[in-house]
Amino acid sequence: MVSVICLCYNQAPYVEDAIISVLNQTWENIELIVVDDASTDNSQQVIEKVVRKNPGITFLPNKTNKGNCASFNHGFLHAKGEYIVDLAADDLLLPDRLEKQLHRFAGLSSDYGVVYTDAIIVDENDREIRRHEADLKARRMVSHMPEGNVFEMVLKRYFIPAPTMLIRKKVLDELGGYDASLAYEDFDFWVRSARNWNYAYINEPLTKIRKLPGSMSASMYGPDDPKVLSTFIVCEKAMGLIKGPAEKTALIARVRYELRQALWHRNKIMARKWYGMLRALKGSNLFYRLLAVFTA
Repeated sequence: MVSVICLCYNQAPYVEDAIISVLNQTWENIELIVVDDASTDNSQQVIEKVVRKNPGITFLPNKTNKGNCASFNHGFLHAKGEYIVDLAADDLLLPDRLEKQLHRFAGLSSDYGVVYTDAIIVDENDREIRRHEADLKARRMVSHMPEGNVFEMVLKRYFIPAPTMLIRKKVLDELGGYDASLAYEDFDFWVRSARNWNYAYINEPLTKIRKLPGSMSASMYGPDDPKVLSTFIVCEKAMGLIKGPAEKTALIARVRYELRQALWHRNKIMARKWYGMLRALKGSNLFYRLLAVFTA
């Protein structure tokens, strides 16, 4: 069984299509759990309409807004499947996604905890913007999509389209779900899970990921953005997980990048924090010492 946890917050125009994309999967053994995080639009009414037609869906409406991580954990407590999908209510699963990911899992050893795939990035009108893997390669962020032990790579840079992941439930059980104290979940999940579990990749777009002007990723690094502090906290966790010089070098590269972003966005408080971490990792050269002058 696959448990799909669909998280909704003010996504009324899209949530019905997201749910239908789960119901239309070629893989039939699916448990669908929809969590609405106290939406202020008519999302709950849309969901209730779909649930009336499909009573097998579990609907968990939050009375108060809990945030993405806590809402996922609420749904996860009800999940009975061997595999988990975290589905945003504005994304879409292509019909054979779960079947192909489960087939991939079937050929892997038990130390593989995640299978991720390529994705189609679409706009609010479902028009294709780009393909994920092709875009990463065009920007020279990757030469190939990493598989196996990806811990070092997830420290360095973004490359996994989180909505495409099929996760072995044992992985999330081991982690205790998402860290509900954080403003977003994927970087923390990648760092903590990749330390102990391998990842596999399918070179085929099996999910449509919707990019909206007000989406979480669109506001990254903005003024007073709580996600910046969450990223810092995850890097603090990573400091206790790294093994060997290559992983330390990867974390230093990440911290340097985050420090530059903090300076570019004039966030002196976070710039000081990042510079302190860089010094603790012994990754502060003359260039970064000079940059630190501007954070004093």
